[in-house]
Amino acid sequence: MSDGVRLALTFDAEHPDHPHCPPGNAERILDALGEVGARATFFIQGRWAQSDPAIAERIAADGHLIGNHSKYHARMTLLTDDGIRTDVRESEQTIRDLTGVDPRPWFRCPFGDGSDDPRVLRALEGIGYRNVHWQVEALDWDAERDSEDVERITLEGIAGHGDGAVVLMHTWPGSTGDALPRILKQLAEEGAQFAAVDELESLP
Repeated sequence: MSDGVRLALTFDAEHPDHPHCPPGNAERILDALGEVGARATFFIQGRWAQSDPAIAERIAADGHLIGNHSKYHARMTLLTDDGIRTDVRESEQTIRDLTGVDPRPWFRCPFGDGSDDPRVLRALEGIGYRNVHWQVEALDWDAERDSEDVERITLEGIAGHGDGAVVLMHTWPGSTGDALPRILKQLAEEGAQFAAVDELESLP
């Protein structure tokens, strides 16, 4: 059970790299969050925002917290320090231009790669960012997982972690768009409190 727990639903907003990405999926996610008044965190990839600026603008307009998810979704450990700075700053500028929001200090390493690498973390810190990792992963990126799997994995993960869980989901899998209303309904019924990562007392 997740009675009374605080949790942060986070969504990596990026170009899909699997086929199960129905049109309008990000809008469905935003609609579901809006119906229960849940504030979430969206880590926006710069190139994705350029390709779908209306959704990036809506994320900001709906009051969700915006973080930076790099421009090209490259693995941070494969980039030089200068490469990291260039990639992240270019994404930051795109996000600011399209949404009017400064994503600093919130960053999520693509694939989680570099989240425990001191060099990557120092490079990010040097330009005003901190990486936000997760404790619960919905595994929604896996085309073999249907919406029931995503629902079960997410709810079990939150219950297992308890208070302060940061949950990783994505804006593009159809399984997420299908599962999220059910996930939100059950969590709300159990008294869970939805928070963006800036509202949690501690981060991983």
